[in-house]
Amino acid sequence: MTDPQALPLAGVRVLDLTRALAGPFCTMILGDLGADVIKVEPVGGDMIREWGPFDRGTSAYYLSGNRNKRGIAVNFRDPAALDVLRDLAARCDVVVENFRSGAMEAMGLAYETLTAANPRLIFASVTGFGRTGPAAGRPGFDQIAQGYSGLMSVTGTADSGPVRVGVAIGDQTAGMWCAIGVLAAIAERQSTGRGRRVETSLLAGLVGLMSVQAQRYLSLGDVPGLAGNTHPVIAPYGVFETADGPLNIAPATAEMWKRLCEVLELPQLLDDPRYASNAERMVRRVELKAIVEERLRQRSRAEWTERLLAADIPAGPINNLADVFADEQVQHLQLVEEAQHAQLGSIRQVGSPISLDGRLGGSIRRAPPVLGEHTFEVLQEYGYAKGDLEALARQGVILQHAAGASA
Repeated sequence: MTDPQALPLAGVRVLDLTRALAGPFCTMILGDLGADVIKVEPVGGDMIREWGPFDRGTSAYYLSGNRNKRGIAVNFRDPAALDVLRDLAARCDVVVENFRSGAMEAMGLAYETLTAANPRLIFASVTGFGRTGPAAGRPGFDQIAQGYSGLMSVTGTADSGPVRVGVAIGDQTAGMWCAIGVLAAIAERQSTGRGRRVETSLLAGLVGLMSVQAQRYLSLGDVPGLAGNTHPVIAPYGVFETADGPLNIAPATAEMWKRLCEVLELPQLLDDPRYASNAERMVRRVELKAIVEERLRQRSRAEWTERLLAADIPAGPINNLADVFADEQVQHLQLVEEAQHAQLGSIRQVGSPISLDGRLGGSIRRAPPVLGEHTFEVLQEYGYAKGDLEALARQGVILQHAAGASA
């Protein structure tokens, strides 16, 4: 485990008012980098705790997005609980929220209110479609954003039709963009002494990822269609069938194309003017794929991967997750770590993909908290007396997990 004091965000206090996935993904990144993240949940729990699958009654979805946080639980409908949150915000560096537009204002936790009490506060928001504009009031859900942003219009095949990405890419992308904005605001505050309002949305985050597909339309007026498993602007490049299944091959340069023809023993393609440039190969990509696959079907994926990599041509398998976590390189990078969960005991989790100073592994300092696990611990650190906390708990203003009630 990495010493939290040795991490870049050591000493940064984050009040995490988020739920579901986009906001928690942002604050998890900040926690991975050393921030003290206080995850605030309603006394009934974050909605994501109800999403399966479940490990002995605990949501795997919740576990996936809430490592390196301390958890407190409050009754958001009780004015006394909102007073507690305002008190915490006055002494934190960052507040992150992903409520529907207008909810923070309704709770008396508006940007203007919190920053008036704490001008150094960085106030970060993730919404579905933005805080202003004709769609501002719409709820933000990942698949809706994937379709709305155009991502699904280029994902899939003619047979499948538009297909969503297999993870909540809209939520997680928005969380990453938000974390980047928070990091920039923290850096700026070093010189200005003041915080910033940081905002992004599921819609903006995914449009920001559309890359060359967006530029094709903006520059050429070309509306891209379903890309399937082929590269939108390079040929041949994508998924190809071998004797025993599919293989990814990515000969991205003219020199790689030449070496591919040599490995496949298809020298005639190099002399054929129909395939002389990438632009010409793109026009004939379907017929070219058939020629390449006819040769690839003569050997296995493993054989072709070895031959292609030996020729410095990028190639690799299409792994399922069992394959991924059994892979020697994944294991070398220590992307799976163990943590001690208050109810489940030792659990395995994917850790941070960011390596600092060559460190591999050790990014998980805390397992995801059970509901209200650190309520008393955190609030005592912020000056609340144990007796007062016990009274607030009896009144239903806050909730402390029973195993930690004596904290």
